Amino acid sequence: MSWTTKLNDTKKQLKELGGMIPDTVAGFGAIGKSVKKNGALTFKEKEYVALGIAVATRCEPCILFHTEALVKLGATREEFSEVLATCIQMGGGPGLMYSGKALEVFDELTTKA
Repeated sequence: MSWTTKLNDTKKQLKELGGMIPDTVAGFGAIGKSVKKNGALTFKEKEYVALGIAVATRCEPCILFHTEALVKLGATREEFSEVLATCIQMGGGPGLMYSGKALEVFDELTTKA
């Protein structure tokens, strides 16, 4: 299954979940919206932090969403890879394995962008 298909499937799952527990999902969405504003960090920088956390916690759906956001924000493969290098430094072997997945997602999403 492609990463794009996994991303679309996850979006469908979240839409279904939102229909069942709309207040909870809307509350989570409000948190996300509040951090998208530029402050001391740009939204792009915040997305890189989120990507690092996603890799560190081994959350594939999170990797998909934050990579998609970074692609839309104009992230370069070089920037993305440097963040992954930090993930590997901080996460050791699991960081290495999930960084490989994250780079594959980035490559697939930028090819389709």
